[in-house]
Amino acid sequence: MELKNKPKKIIVGMSGGVDSSVTAALLKKAGFDVVGVMAKFWKEGASKENRCCSVESEKLARLVAKQIGIPFYVVNLEKEFKKKVVDYFLKEYKAGNTPNPCVVCNKEIKFGLLIEKALKMGGDFVATGHYARLGREFPISNFQFSILRTSDVRKLKLLKGKDKEKDQSYFLWQLNQKQLSKVLFPVGNYTKSQVRNLAKKFDLPTAETPESQEVCFVQNTTNDFLKKYLKTKPGNIIGVDGTVLGQHQGLWFYTIGQRRGLEIVGCRTPHNSNVMQGKPFYVLEKDFKNNILIVTQNEKDLLKKELVVKDINWINQPKLPINAEVKIRYKSGFAKARLLQFGKKIKVEFKNPQKAITPGQSAVFYKEDEVLGGGIIL
Repeated sequence: MELKNKPKKIIVGMSGGVDSSVTAALLKKAGFDVVGVMAKFWKEGASKENRCCSVESEKLARLVAKQIGIPFYVVNLEKEFKKKVVDYFLKEYKAGNTPNPCVVCNKEIKFGLLIEKALKMGGDFVATGHYARLGREFPISNFQFSILRTSDVRKLKLLKGKDKEKDQSYFLWQLNQKQLSKVLFPVGNYTKSQVRNLAKKFDLPTAETPESQEVCFVQNTTNDFLKKYLKTKPGNIIGVDGTVLGQHQGLWFYTIGQRRGLEIVGCRTPHNSNVMQGKPFYVLEKDFKNNILIVTQNEKDLLKKELVVKDINWINQPKLPINAEVKIRYKSGFAKARLLQFGKKIKVEFKNPQKAITPGQSAVFYKEDEVLGGGIIL
C-alpha cells in the first residue's frame, strides 16, 4: 500500500472500534506519520456516555495507539456536537420529520471541525474507518490510497465500499469536493471480515470489538430520549376511513411506516399491542394542522411512486434528467428511478413504488458504484 507524494502527517479519527484501529495500523505500516485523535461528543449529564467516545472506547483507542506506536490525543467537541447534531435532531423531530444524525455529524463534525483541527495540528489528511472509497476522473492504480498535490487534484468521486453489506457511502452524501480532497478511507477496499483479520494480524485489542448501529448519544430508545426534551401533545389516532382508534402522545414520537408502540384501543395482545383482526396498523401520515395520526392496516397504502428532496448536495452534478439508483434509508435497497429538476428541488420518480418514504430521511443518488449526491426527503 504505497501513497504517491507522501504527506508528512495523517490524522486518524479513532473511536476505539476495529475499523478506525485498522485504518491507523495500515497507514503506520505504510510509513506515514500517523496521529490518532478521538473527538469527545455531547452526552446526557455526567453519569451518561456517548457510545462513540465512552471511557471504554477511549481506553481501547489508547491501547491501539500504543500498540502501533503513534501519539494519541482527545479533542473536546461536545458543544459543537450538541449544537450541530443533537439540536438538529430534536428540531427535526419536533417538525414531524425523522432525521439521520449520522449524515449531519459526518458533514459538520467528522469531516468539518475535525478536518479543521487536523490542519491546525499540521496534518495533511484525515483518515477514517468508513467503508467507502475515493476515485478520480483519471485512472490511478490503488486510487483509494493515492494522493496527488493539490494542484494536480481533479474532481473526486465518492464510491461505495467494497463490502456491500457494510458500505457507508450513504452517510457521506453531504460532503463536498474540498472535504473529500482531505480525506482517506483506507479500509474501503476491504470487507469487514478482512478488516477483523488484519486487526488480529496486527494484534490489536479491538479485533473482536462488537459493532453498534444505534444513535451514539441515545442511551435507550429514541422515544425515551425525545420524551426528555419534547412535551407530550395528545391527539386522535384515526384510520383511513376516519374512525377514531385511540390517542397518540405527540406526533413527533412517531415515524412513517411505524407499526409498534401505537396506542390503538382494543389491540392488547400478549405479543403485539398493535394488531386488530389479525392485521397490524402502520403509521401512514401525520396531520400537524389537526394534530391527528393517521394509520392503516393495508401495507399497500404505504407505497409511493415518487418523492421530492430539498437541500440538494451534488458531489459530482450530472446533467438532468438522469436515470439513477436511489437509496431512501440506510437499510433499504437501491431503487431504480428518474431524477428530474423540480425548481430548486429534485423530484425522484421510481420505476417501482417504494414503501414508507419518510420525510427527514436522506435520499441518496447512485450511478453504479458512484454517489452522485442526495437530498432530504420532504
